[in-house]
Amino acid sequence: MYLAVVVLLMGVFPILSILIESAFHSDASLVFLIGKWFVFWAVGMRLLLAGVRQMANPAFTADTIFGIKDKAAQIIVRELGFANFAIGVLGGLSLLNREWVVPAAIAGGLFYGLAGALHLRKGDRNTNENIAMISDLFIFVVLALYLAATLFKPA
Repeated sequence: MYLAVVVLLMGVFPILSILIESAFHSDASLVFLIGKWFVFWAVGMRLLLAGVRQMANPAFTADTIFGIKDKAAQIIVRELGFANFAIGVLGGLSLLNREWVVPAAIAGGLFYGLAGALHLRKGDRNTNENIAMISDLFIFVVLALYLAATLFKPA
């Protein structure tokens, strides 16, 4: 179930959204559509849902992702849920205000890049942590390329 949610929110839904919008609005640039839809789905919906889950059931992330059974870790996971929720709200609302796409891509990209690097440094990862690491680093790269194309384009 975890893998399916990650694949849908961080790959399938953004790509389908890009294809659908480009079919109906051919004037929108591909770079903008990549930013818009990856920010909405991968930053907005993915982090929003993760945040809600971590706030409501911190044991899932502590145990299933990180393999930590100590109940004391749940307090930290719940706070991680607050951060995920906050960044997710920004990413979700970026759909309503295109000027929020870049700030949401920066916040989400930094989060995913740092989280992915942390997972990468850990040697003994379980399957769910490998899924988190790969998806985190994938979205980091997508958002970094989008930001580079958007912020550093020639005048």
